[in-house]
Amino acid sequence: MTEQHSPTRRFWLGGKRAAEQDRFFREALEPLGWQLGDEHDWDACWITGMPDAAQFRRVSPTRKMNHFPGNAALTVKSRLHESLATLRERIRESHGADHELARRLAFFPRAYVMPGDYHALQEAAQADPSRRWILKPTNASKGKGVRVLKDVAEAPLAQDWLVQEYVANPHTIRGHKYVLRLYVLITSLEPLRVYLYRQGFAKLASEPWDPEDADNPYSQLTNPDINALNSRAEVPVEFIDLDRYRAWLRDQGHDDEALFARIEDLVALTAISAVDAMRRRTAEAGADPRGCYELLGLDCLVDDTLKPWILECNLSPSLGICAAPETGGRVEEAVKGGLVHDMVALVDLPGGALTEAGTAAQEPDVTARLVAEAEAEQVRAGGFLRLLPAAEPERYLPYFTLPTRADLRLAEALTGRTLPPLRLQRRHVAELVDEERLALYDTRSGHYYRPNDTAALTWLLATEGLDPDAIADELARATTEAGAPAPISALRRDVWNTLHDWCRAGLLRQQGDAPAASPEADEIHDEATPVSSSGRAMRLSLDGRHWALDVASGPAMARLVTWFGERLSPLDAEAASRLPRLAVLHESGGYALATDDQLLASRLTLAQLGPVLTAHLVRQAAMPGRPVIDAALLITPQGNGVLCLLPDEEESRLLLMRLMEASGGVLTRGVRLDLSDPAIAEPLDFPLRGVAGMSSSGLPDSVALRGVLLPAEASADQALAPVAMLEALGALLPNCLTVDGQALDAQSVTVLGDWLSTLALCAMRTGTEAPDAASLAEWLVTRADPAPSVNRPAMARG
Repeated sequence: MTEQHSPTRRFWLGGKRAAEQDRFFREALEPLGWQLGDEHDWDACWITGMPDAAQFRRVSPTRKMNHFPGNAALTVKSRLHESLATLRERIRESHGADHELARRLAFFPRAYVMPGDYHALQEAAQADPSRRWILKPTNASKGKGVRVLKDVAEAPLAQDWLVQEYVANPHTIRGHKYVLRLYVLITSLEPLRVYLYRQGFAKLASEPWDPEDADNPYSQLTNPDINALNSRAEVPVEFIDLDRYRAWLRDQGHDDEALFARIEDLVALTAISAVDAMRRRTAEAGADPRGCYELLGLDCLVDDTLKPWILECNLSPSLGICAAPETGGRVEEAVKGGLVHDMVALVDLPGGALTEAGTAAQEPDVTARLVAEAEAEQVRAGGFLRLLPAAEPERYLPYFTLPTRADLRLAEALTGRTLPPLRLQRRHVAELVDEERLALYDTRSGHYYRPNDTAALTWLLATEGLDPDAIADELARATTEAGAPAPISALRRDVWNTLHDWCRAGLLRQQGDAPAASPEADEIHDEATPVSSSGRAMRLSLDGRHWALDVASGPAMARLVTWFGERLSPLDAEAASRLPRLAVLHESGGYALATDDQLLASRLTLAQLGPVLTAHLVRQAAMPGRPVIDAALLITPQGNGVLCLLPDEEESRLLLMRLMEASGGVLTRGVRLDLSDPAIAEPLDFPLRGVAGMSSSGLPDSVALRGVLLPAEASADQALAPVAMLEALGALLPNCLTVDGQALDAQSVTVLGDWLSTLALCAMRTGTEAPDAASLAEWLVTRADPAPSVNRPAMARG
C-alpha cells in the first residue's frame, strides 16, 4: 500500500543538532518551494545521527534520507579499522603482502579495540617501545575522550575504546599540526558510486606541535570543539580551504597533485571496505537503497613525507560555522553552503531527473539504465568528483569481496571495453564429501554448511575457475538436460547471490597471485603484533620475605621487572617449589593476580599490575602490635623520616621527586611502627610508583620519624602551612594496615595521636602552586631535621 502524504514537498531536519545545522538545507530547498515537515510527513530528511529503524522502510527514489543502514562500518572508529583491516588481510592472502594492491592499503594506522585486543596491543608496544599511541572512544565525536597515551599499559579495559598508533611525524603549517577535513558522498550501493567534494579544509591545532607535550590537547589535537576552549591562543580555531592549502603546498615546492591522487585512492578504497556491510544491513532493514545516500566527514592526517593517513569517518558531519570570520569562517560558510547545494542537486532531492522523459528508472535494458543514472548524476555533480566507478576499473575491482553484476556492467559500459572474467578460489574452508553430497566447514568461525544440489554444483564450478555467468550457463544446460529448464536471468541472480554470500563469509575470495590458503594454515598474523610469553618463575624479595612469582606474559614480565627492579631475580624450579606462590594470569581482557588458593584481583591493565601486587604485599607486612603505614617515606641524609600522605597522582609524584632532590634523601614506600615505641620505625622497601627508590640493602634498619606531609585544601592561601594533630590523624588512619585487616583499637589510636603530636605536621599544595625547591629544603632542615631547641608540638598544633 502506497503511503499517503502531502502533495507539497516537505523536508524534515531531525536528530540532535544546533539550529545552525539547518541553515544550508533551508537555503537550498525553500527557494524551490519546499516546506518544513516532520518525522511523519517528509519527502527528504537530514538526520543528525541515525533515525529510528522504521524510517528506513519509508525511503524510495522519491523519498530520500541521508543515511544507509550499516554505515557504522565506516563511522564507528573500531568498525572502520575492522573494515580496512579485513580488506587488507584478504588482499594479502590473495596477492601477497608486498604486492602493489596491498601496499596501497598502508594508509590507516594500526589500531586495537579494547578490551579484546589488549594483550595484542601490549605485545606490539613491547616489540617497539618507541611507538606512540592515542586513545579514542569508538563512537564519540568532537574530540571527546581523545588523548595521547604516555603509557600504553594504561589503556582501559572497558568497552568502546580504541587505541590507535600515533602518527608521530605530522606535516605542519607554520609549525601547527593539521588534519584535512574531506567530504565524501556515497549515492548508490549497487552499483557503488562514490564522490569526493573538491573543497574542504585544513583544520589547525591552536598551539605549535610539540612531540614531547603529549598532555597538551591544543598542540596534539585539531578538533575545533577542543581548540575553541584554548584561552591562551590568539586564533583558537583556524580553517584553511583546500584551494589555499594546495596553493601553499605548491609554494613550498610540494606536488599537491600527487598528494590528492593518493587521497582519492584512500577514499575509494575506504568506501569499498565497507560496502558489503552496508549492502547487507540495508537489505535487512528493508530499505530501498535508491532512497538513501550518505555524506561523510573524513579526517585525513598528512605526515612529513606527504603521505595521507585516514583517522576517522564522521557521521553527519557538522554544517555549522566553527571558525571566526577572519580566520576561515567566511570561507567555511562558502564551502559548506556550496557543499549542501551541490549535494542536494547531485542526489536529486528536487526530483527533476525522475520527471524527465525517458527516466532512467523506466529504462528496460539494465545496463542502459545504470549508465543513464550514472551519467545524469555526473551532470549534476557540481563540485563533486566521481571516484567510483573509476575511469580505470581494474584498479579497484580486485578490492571488492566480489563485485556485483551491476558494478561490472556499469564499469564495462563507461569504459567501452570488456573486463576480465571474475575467478574465485577457496579461502577459509574445508570440503567434506560423502556419497556425492557436499558439506563446507568454515575453518575460522566453525560454521557448517550443507548446500543443496544446485549450490553444490555452483561451488564445484566456481572452485574449478568458472566465472559467475559461465556457472549460470552451465546450470542452465544442466536443468535443460534434466527436463526442468530454468530462466537464465533467475539462475544468474541466484549464482551471483550465492557466491556473494560465500565470499562475505570468507569461504571464497577473488583469485590473485598468491596460492589458496589450506585449512591448516589459513591465518595470516600481523607481523607487528608478535605473541610471546615468559612462562617462568621469578623470586620476588620484599621485607625479608620471598615468593615464587609466575608470569605467563612477556609484556607483564617486562613491566614487573621495571616495577620491582632487583627485587626480582631468577629462580630455579626446585627453589620455587619451597616458596609461597604468586601468579599473573592471562585473561581475555587484561590480567588477574592469584596466590596458591585465592584470586586477588582480575581485569587489571598492565599499568595496574605492579601497584595492585605491591598493595597486596604491603598488607602482608603488618605484624601483631606493629601496623604498617602504607605511604611514601622520605629518608633524609641525617637518617630521619618524613611520611608523605599525598594522593597517588602525577602531580604528587612530581612533588615527591622535587622533595627528594631538594633534601638529598631517598624515597621508599611503607613504614612499620612499633606501637610500644612509634618514634623509631622500620622502613620497608616496597616500590613507589614513578619513583626510583632504594633496594633493601640501601635502607637503614630504622629511622626516626620527624614529620608528616599532607595535601593542602584547595582553598589554602599558603603553599606550606602547619596542620593540627587531629587532621593528620584523620589522614593517617586510612593508610594504617593491621595484621588481621581489622580496625585499630581505641588505645592504639590514642598512641598514634600522642605520637603525631610530637612531629612536624605540614600541609603542602601540589601542582602548579606547589612550593619551590628552596621552600621544601628549608622546611626539611628546620622542621623535619630540627635542632633540639625547635618547639615541634607548638607548630603541630598551629
